[in-house]
Amino acid sequence: MSRKQHIAIFTTASLPWMTGTAVNPLFRAAYLAKNGDREVTLVIPWLSIKDQELVYPNNITFNSASEHDSYVRHWLEARIDFQSCFNIKFYPSKFSRDKRSILPVGDITETIPDEEADIAILEEPEHLNWYHHGRRWKTKFRQVIGIIHTNYLEYVKREKNGPLLSLVVKYANTWVTRIYCHKIIRLSAATQDFPRSVICNVHGVNPKFLEIGKAKLAHLQRGELAFTKGAYYIGKMVWSKGYKELLKLLSKYQQKLTGVQVDLYGSGEDSDQVQQAAEMLSLAVRVYPGRDHADPQFHDYKVFLNPSTTDVVCTTTAEALAMGKIVICANHPSNDFFKQFPNCYIYNDDDDFVKLTIKALAEEPSPLPDHLRHQLSWEAATERFLTAAELDPVVPEKSPASSSKPFFSSSFKSRKSKRNLEEASVYLHQKISGIEVARRAFGAIPKSLKPDDQLCKELGLVIAEKKPSRRR
Repeated sequence: MSRKQHIAIFTTASLPWMTGTAVNPLFRAAYLAKNGDREVTLVIPWLSIKDQELVYPNNITFNSASEHDSYVRHWLEARIDFQSCFNIKFYPSKFSRDKRSILPVGDITETIPDEEADIAILEEPEHLNWYHHGRRWKTKFRQVIGIIHTNYLEYVKREKNGPLLSLVVKYANTWVTRIYCHKIIRLSAATQDFPRSVICNVHGVNPKFLEIGKAKLAHLQRGELAFTKGAYYIGKMVWSKGYKELLKLLSKYQQKLTGVQVDLYGSGEDSDQVQQAAEMLSLAVRVYPGRDHADPQFHDYKVFLNPSTTDVVCTTTAEALAMGKIVICANHPSNDFFKQFPNCYIYNDDDDFVKLTIKALAEEPSPLPDHLRHQLSWEAATERFLTAAELDPVVPEKSPASSSKPFFSSSFKSRKSKRNLEEASVYLHQKISGIEVARRAFGAIPKSLKPDDQLCKELGLVIAEKKPSRRR
């Protein structure tokens, strides 16, 4: 009997923070474990209470890892129609206010015992490894697959000294993924290029969205009115998430779009500014707090407007298509996957956006064929992932025949040279990431080289003994 694959999925966020790196790895774990032929562990960040209060919405906090585990499972089980059978483990982490991100603390490879270390999936491998100091991933795990979620370069370019910072981040991302991953999966061509990478959208949508779409299709097939509202947009309310582009378009073409009403839903740092900008328009643009996209409030909207180009693959676009809506989005690499859907209207310029918006509001969406509905599902996403990651058991290579010995010798030397170069690169990264001053210079959270006593206590980790101070 062949040994089951052990898959550990490490990610950079967790519910109740409703972000892509919290939701998508959770569904990935559930669907990879669905058939019972793999042992799957989802490894998510644990934050102390003070950091939880900064990150999690609606004053939700957890006093223990088991309490957090229960919350995550309850959320998932309300959205899938099968019993999830994977493990959840936590690694120590802290929240970086300036980066608005959760960063690992200490060596998070230790979360998985050596006897269970087989395949590691790193969701946002660059993010997980910028400051990694500890066991080398490719030494501990047989295969290490990185999945690129975020277009960090696009965000960095919008900051002060953006062009210079983007070059630094691009180099750092390439460096750490090269030395710590065997293969990289880019969700779309919107990201920077990475060594040993393939482009494949390995994400699906919450099954609830597909159910909503089927219900809307039934209305249309009965000749009933399925959509009674016009256009909307939903996303984290920060300018970089498409609000700047959308309000600019609405402002520029107010006369051509007379009579059109657009509703914006989101919460974030720029909510007040977005509200003020919307109020200055003569168009009816209403702004509401963010809520779950599956909320009945959204079911009756017909057109989803999404001019954002900072996403790698926009989850809300996929959800809108799954619900049977018409989506209007830019001709951009992040939207390549959606071009196969008849309800996805791609615009090339501002005039196109106006024409397609008016057209979409005047007609009904096309019925979504079964094969395209399947493409949006997590079943299809899991199939695509397994193909892209090539997770079949490794078959040992046979020894080459004597006739190929000269070629083998040359090839062997080349591989050895590359391996030595990579080992040197790993050594350099480990040296730099192990120096507190260097870590802080590159943006690490102070004193994050090892978990503090509080994190150790909350996760049941061994508290390192403090060296006694020397008396002079």
